[in-house]
Amino acid sequence: MNKKFKQLGFYPADILLPENADMSKWAVVACDQFTSQPEYWEAVEKNVGDAPSTLRLILPEAKLNDPDVEQHIADINGAMKRYVDSGVFKTLPASLIYMERTQSDGKVRHGLVGMIDLDQYDYTPGSGALVRATEGTVLSRIPPRVKVRQDAPVELPHVMLLIDDPDGKVIEPLAGQSGSMEKLYDFELQQGGGHLTGWLLTEAQMDATADALEGLCAPAQMEKKYGMKDAAPLLFAVGDGNHSLATAKTCYENRKKVTPQEQWASLPERYALVEVVNNHDDALKFEPIHRVLFGVDPEKVLAAFKAFYPSAHEGEGTGHTIAYTYAGHKGFLTVPDPKVQLAVGTLQAFIDAYLKENPGEVDYIHGDEVTDELGAKPGNVGFKLPAMGKEQLFKTVMADGVLPRKTFSMGHAQDKRYYVEARAIK
Repeated sequence: MNKKFKQLGFYPADILLPENADMSKWAVVACDQFTSQPEYWEAVEKNVGDAPSTLRLILPEAKLNDPDVEQHIADINGAMKRYVDSGVFKTLPASLIYMERTQSDGKVRHGLVGMIDLDQYDYTPGSGALVRATEGTVLSRIPPRVKVRQDAPVELPHVMLLIDDPDGKVIEPLAGQSGSMEKLYDFELQQGGGHLTGWLLTEAQMDATADALEGLCAPAQMEKKYGMKDAAPLLFAVGDGNHSLATAKTCYENRKKVTPQEQWASLPERYALVEVVNNHDDALKFEPIHRVLFGVDPEKVLAAFKAFYPSAHEGEGTGHTIAYTYAGHKGFLTVPDPKVQLAVGTLQAFIDAYLKENPGEVDYIHGDEVTDELGAKPGNVGFKLPAMGKEQLFKTVMADGVLPRKTFSMGHAQDKRYYVEARAIK
């Protein structure tokens, strides 16, 4: 391995790409998208047909609770083995891939594909690991995913890691250097996913990337960005796919239990393929996720909020301000002395406490209009949250451990990562 990457928890990888395939049929969107829209996956199935495709190598979560899910998993593992044995894949040894993704809004997102060391990743809140989760990990979601991965000979990532690089020193320079790289793919993504182009980094570009990443986690940078000179550096924050990464970690930890310690470093399961994106990429949007309470007395809820936060007052002001809507009423609640970094944390702490003691249910809603519409119905109340600034993400994870669940969404479903690259894990 390139020694420059050793302290970063991130490495070039032996990346697998299809040797000869229709890439528009090969690539499919992350398995955790369109879970309530079976017609989307039916359209993908019809489009792919018998062509080589990552559709045969992943389990859409829409099928995770099927009665014949075990057969689905066996079919996936069988397809992986066939693809490997029949030469569908070619190997790019010790490689990093620079990619440009044109999203549905026409903006271009820039990424870097490589692998992380799972020994440097921890999803425990408050961890000091180089790679950390941004939201709480739901442990019950891991075992079904372990079933898919534990016997799989290859992995395909939809994990997106974020770096806090406001000066654009890591990925952005590669955009002007693609002419000196080998182009690996260039194609339209199916089902309205936009366009994807990828290039292979040269050795010199990989060295420069390692140097730039090292600079991001230097003590001076930690102090400059977060006012935390002596804090454990946070280099990568998980933006998408945390439960997939937690699954990879679980499979690796299980393998360690039956492997001598001196062999751990050489285990292919120790690493996981990811895409790294700059948190400050112009194409990356953080959209707030609002809350609606159903089956409640709205006025009782608002009174309980003010009792939970005795300093809270009606109207907008300094501190955390949260908009509310219920039948015939709209307004704002402000907590002037918040104890956490984000308004979503202030609201979620109240909602969790309220629903423990009172009837009602909460749902997490995208979009202001939908939240107002639902909140205005009898027996409901909607809460709209301000968007989280990108500059708050890393600082909040370092200060509070993890973000409250459902804090933000990164883009629309069709703009999520598509499966393209793979890596052998056996």
